[in-house]
Amino acid sequence: MDMTTAAAQEVETPDAGDFLLWILVWSELAAFGILLVAFMVAGLVQADQFAAARQHIDAPLAALNTAVLLTSGWQAARAVRPDAKRGEARLALVLAALFGLLFVAIKLFEYGGEIGHAGEDAYGVFFELYFLLTGFHLLHVLFGALVLLLASWRMERSNVVLITTLWHVFDLIWIVMFPLVYLA
Repeated sequence: MDMTTAAAQEVETPDAGDFLLWILVWSELAAFGILLVAFMVAGLVQADQFAAARQHIDAPLAALNTAVLLTSGWQAARAVRPDAKRGEARLALVLAALFGLLFVAIKLFEYGGEIGHAGEDAYGVFFELYFLLTGFHLLHVLFGALVLLLASWRMERSNVVLITTLWHVFDLIWIVMFPLVYLA
């Protein structure tokens, strides 16, 4: 076996960390899936309260935040490209993190207009579940943005693949969450 064949087999062989990465990905999807199902079931049981509560959340601002998060995901995808030069990948990770932090800032601004409605009986459990679900996602985005910055500092391919994969999971979760929470 020549060196080229050995290198090709090494590239095709899954890394031991891949298994743990996919366990993490699926556990995140399961956790958010449970929260989303709880939100939908409560929305069916308390349809009138949920409809009234949705009048107090800012769907256009959430749509802007969706664009910000997807732009961040695009930067993360640029960073993980196999042909990305080290400097380009580093810049893309930093931009992904900055867009992630912008998402956090916009969401906190949005919360400022919504927090006053939490706990009002007229809205049932909407705001409790809303803040739990979106707040849990917000913490993931904040932590992920910090890890993106750390990965840009410690530019190892395995670090970049790990955090960008998780970052795309956070994007996917938001893509599902946005219409269910804001537009349903």
